[in-house]
Amino acid sequence: MGRKSGTGGKGGMKGARDLTVRVRTARGRKPSSTKWLKRQLNDPYVAAAKREGYRSRAAYKLIEMDDKLHFLKPGRVVVDLGATPGGWSQVASKRIRAEQGEGRLVAIDINDMEVVQGANFLQCDFTDNSAPEQIRELIGPVSVDVVLSDMAAPATGHRQTDHLRIMGLCELALEFAREVLAPGGVFIAKVLSGGTEHTLLADMKRDFRTVRHVKPKASRKDSAEMYVVASGFRGGHVNP
Repeated sequence: MGRKSGTGGKGGMKGARDLTVRVRTARGRKPSSTKWLKRQLNDPYVAAAKREGYRSRAAYKLIEMDDKLHFLKPGRVVVDLGATPGGWSQVASKRIRAEQGEGRLVAIDINDMEVVQGANFLQCDFTDNSAPEQIRELIGPVSVDVVLSDMAAPATGHRQTDHLRIMGLCELALEFAREVLAPGGVFIAKVLSGGTEHTLLADMKRDFRTVRHVKPKASRKDSAEMYVVASGFRGGHVNP
C-alpha cells in the first residue's frame, strides 16, 4: 500500500513538530492561494500523512472515528464511496485485513486511483443509474458490513449550494447502503452543516439503532464538514 509500518496506530500523529512555516505572497499568486498554501504547509495532518505513507490527511478522520467506534474489524466487508486518492481505503484495507484475504474492500470513484493493496477498485460515476449494480457485482453474493462515503461535489463557493449538493450525494449513498447492508451494519457519510442534515438524521433513525454527528479533530475547525455515523442497521439479510 506504499505505507510505512505503524500507520495503523491511534491518531497517527506521533512525532509531529510544532513549527510554523511562513509563506510570502509571490508575484502572480492570489492571496487566497497563499493562504491555502500556508495552511497546507502548517497542517500537522498533512505532514503526518506524508510521514506515514497515507495518500491524504483524510485518513486520520477515518482512523479517529474507528478508534472510537470500532466498525472496521478483521473479516468485514466494506464499500468505500468516493475513494480517490485512497486514504480511507488504505485505512480500511489494513484494519479489515483485506490484503490477507480476511476482509473484502470495494472502492469506487469517478476518478482513477492508484492501486491500494487489498482493494477492488471500480472507476465509475456513483450518480449513474448503473453504478449500484456494478458495485454489487464486485461485492459478490454477500451483504456489506460497512458503507463509507467521503464523496463531495466540486465546491461552488456558495455555501447553501454546496450543502445541498453534498447532501444529495449522501442521500444516494444512504439509499445504496439500505440495499446492501447486513443487519447491524454501519453507514458513515460526509455532510456539510446547513440545515437539511437534520431531516436526513431523522430519516436515518428509522433504519439504524444509533445515529450521530461526528466532527473528527482532523476536520478543519473552520470547515462546515462533519460526518453522520449510523450503526445497527435494522434491515438487510444475513451473509450466507
